[in-house]
Amino acid sequence: MEKITHNHLKINGIKMHVAEIGEGPAVLFLHGFPELWYTWRHQMLHLSARGYRAIAPDLRGYGETDAPDSASAYTAFHIVGDLVALLDALGIEQVFLVAHDWGALIAWWLCLFRSDRIKALVNMSVQFHPRCPEVTTIQRYRELLGDDFYMCRFQEPGEAEEAFASVKTSEVMKSFFSFRGGKPIIVPKDIGLKALFQAPAESPPWLTEEDLNYFTSNFEKTGFTGALNYYRAMDLTWELDAPWTGSQVKVPVKFMIGDLDITYHVPGVKEYIHNGGFKKDVPGLDEVVVMEGVAHFINQEKPEEVSKHIYEYISKF
Repeated sequence: MEKITHNHLKINGIKMHVAEIGEGPAVLFLHGFPELWYTWRHQMLHLSARGYRAIAPDLRGYGETDAPDSASAYTAFHIVGDLVALLDALGIEQVFLVAHDWGALIAWWLCLFRSDRIKALVNMSVQFHPRCPEVTTIQRYRELLGDDFYMCRFQEPGEAEEAFASVKTSEVMKSFFSFRGGKPIIVPKDIGLKALFQAPAESPPWLTEEDLNYFTSNFEKTGFTGALNYYRAMDLTWELDAPWTGSQVKVPVKFMIGDLDITYHVPGVKEYIHNGGFKKDVPGLDEVVVMEGVAHFINQEKPEEVSKHIYEYISKF
């Protein structure tokens, strides 16, 4: 870990923190919620030892990267713009892209908007979401899962921040990292969002005390508003990406998900992944890997297996 270098680059109107190790073909890693570049620590070391240049930024709103105040500054176009500007600043024409959770959503958009910059994609936990022209993204979730679905509850500033601040940050992190099972996260309004943070007594076995402290110390400094703003910009992204309605993701793709990942159990997702819809929208989809007994934070829970899957796929190109 001490060989990983850290830089702060001025790109796209913000200061971005970027972790990097290794030399060779570039691999760009995109983290999810509530994570940081650090979520990729295992994969960065694995790939850099095999002749790759591993690059993992804190995305806009996270860690040591700037967090603009307005939620309207967190659309897919802003985040993709950051990443294209980052590649330009690093002098990199094309990368292998590896992503998870919110990073996975950003990766799909990056491949839609700028496929010329991507050699191949290994995406995790969140499948492609084709744009529905009839209804906004959040309204679609309201119709599917109700007003108490956590993404819907995150929309209004204030309540979520109060809930996150009402418990120790370490408990917030343990709670999220411990999510397992087959039900979407529903939090009835009469219970309050604090119910999200019923942390177990112990961290999950894959999360060391050092790991927990790293995540905790960073989010204690920044709070969670920047991360929450990704959810609050979803409908604005929906408005702006209308020209891409019906577009396909035309890069080579490997997709990985755990069978205990909550995203895998959202109504309709399994059918979309396995019954032809996914392949129709992502014609370059080469492989779908469903890892048994694995939950949402797949790259941290099973680091060796995930690292091997990534290496085996990108080494083909």
